[in-house]
Amino acid sequence: MNRFPRIFAALLVPSAIAIMNVAVAQDPGVDAVESKIRGLVPNAKTIAVSETPINGILQVQINNDIVYVSDDGKYLLQGQIMDIDTRVNLTDQAKSGIRQDLLTGLKADEQISFAPEDPKYDLLVFTDLDRGYCRKLHSQIKGYNDEGIAIHYLAFPRAGIGSESYNKFVSVWCADDQQAALTLAKNGDDPEPKKCPNPIADQYELGRALGVTGTPALVTSDGTLIPGYMPPAQLRQRLEELQAAAQ
Repeated sequence: MNRFPRIFAALLVPSAIAIMNVAVAQDPGVDAVESKIRGLVPNAKTIAVSETPINGILQVQINNDIVYVSDDGKYLLQGQIMDIDTRVNLTDQAKSGIRQDLLTGLKADEQISFAPEDPKYDLLVFTDLDRGYCRKLHSQIKGYNDEGIAIHYLAFPRAGIGSESYNKFVSVWCADDQQAALTLAKNGDDPEPKKCPNPIADQYELGRALGVTGTPALVTSDGTLIPGYMPPAQLRQRLEELQAAAQ
């Protein structure tokens, strides 16, 4: 038996599966679909329905996720829509807008930044101090800066809030020299244990809301998520491609 889409797992009410296969009583359309989805996920804070380029298929934003629903409200689809001619991932494009909204208000002084004098690109990088590819990325920080890429670190201790990795990040944040403490930790050494008011838990929860599941996770200024490590020159090329596609 196929599992009910995991997007609903934390929001389901006991009758939701029954509702899934019942045709919409109202006339087909946006209002009917929104009503149907709200019946499935009554605890959702945000439900927004919009059209797609595919006749008969509507896009539905549920909190920070995107799904697709037939315009009669009968069928729900999970996956991605790609425009083959333009090679644009329309699903990720929609999610980029959600990420931009989530990043509104993010403070520059709550990031640990390594930047060239006049960066061409600014990247938010969700990082774990102990993961191999996070450390590899940081070991090449000069290379990224030489390519005109500013790296602005946000904490994403993958073991979760309260873990050893989390506490280590708190110590980095509370250090007199955050850059030096972060580099020390990335090299495998433990920074001096310290505690102070910090944004580590908030950044971890922000990463989860953005869809970060692994590290490093790179987010561009337009909300595009680039998962995983890329060498400096390859990352510069990827950013140039994204910039050209957006024009």
